Amino acid sequence: MTVYIDPPTWPGHGRLWSHLISDVSYDELHAFAEELGAPRRAFERDHYDIPSHRYEDAVRAGAVQVSSREVVRLLYGAGLRRVKRWAGPRSS
Repeated sequence: MTVYIDPPTWPGHGRLWSHLISDVSYDELHAFAEELGAPRRAFERDHYDIPSHRYEDAVRAGAVQVSSREVVRLLYGAGLRRVKRWAGPRSS
């Protein structure tokens, strides 16, 4: 089982976040996240958002540290990338 995590550089809700991914399956990712204690609500399309204070916990649990670019490359390579779709402006 290999999961990957990028550095906590993504701002949101007053803190920095990392992305935790798998290049094998979502099942593998969910199992790792559950062992880590990450809530399922932290899953967004193709990754878990991990707060900076949990980054080292994820690495100690076996997540491989990679760049943010590598996270995207790994997701696309595995066919697991789910791109956010923009609905466009709403008409009245």
